[in-house]
Amino acid sequence: MKTSAPPRFTLRSAASRPAAGAPPLAAAEIHDFRQIILPHLDAAYDLARYLTRDAVLSDDVVQDAVLRAFRAFPQYGGGSARAWLLAIVRNCCRTAQARRTVVMSLVIDESSLGEEAFAQIDRAADPGPTPEEEMFRKADVDRVRNALEAIPEPFREAVMLRDLEDLSYAEIAQVTGVPIGTVMSRLSRGRGMLARELLPASNDGSEQSRSVK
Repeated sequence: MKTSAPPRFTLRSAASRPAAGAPPLAAAEIHDFRQIILPHLDAAYDLARYLTRDAVLSDDVVQDAVLRAFRAFPQYGGGSARAWLLAIVRNCCRTAQARRTVVMSLVIDESSLGEEAFAQIDRAADPGPTPEEEMFRKADVDRVRNALEAIPEPFREAVMLRDLEDLSYAEIAQVTGVPIGTVMSRLSRGRGMLARELLPASNDGSEQSRSVK
């Protein structure tokens, strides 16, 4: 569902400079940071926005995440730069929410799959697009984004990273720090919740029931 659009997030000038006490980066490293990391600022802001549901806080989170990424860039070992930056953004969101004493009360039971099942899923390659993925890709983007706001955070995060940012299961696992099997479980449940949000209401005012496998 990733769409082409002008950059939405603007980095403050202060965030493009190293923080006090940070080790200096060579000119080549600064150039690489700008070329490799900064193109993913919109994705970083999207993730922060969906996690915090606060536009002002999301802006602050991304500015902080860029500073942290800048300081840590010498340790960046390659791979998915977007996943690397989004993992930092996610941590910054947690820190910012803790400072604002946001209470996360959602309890999730993801123990239905055993360790062997998780191991088998971890070894599996990403499948092709499912009918549900195609539906989400063809649906109105704004409508999907609004519906996505209505589902609980872990599932919202998984759907956002997969269906809006096109990250692979492995990249989502890297961002969230959970096994690929858990990513798939959250994604399946999240898509089911999202489908129910997107389905039209029945005549008696209740939502139509539909299972998303």
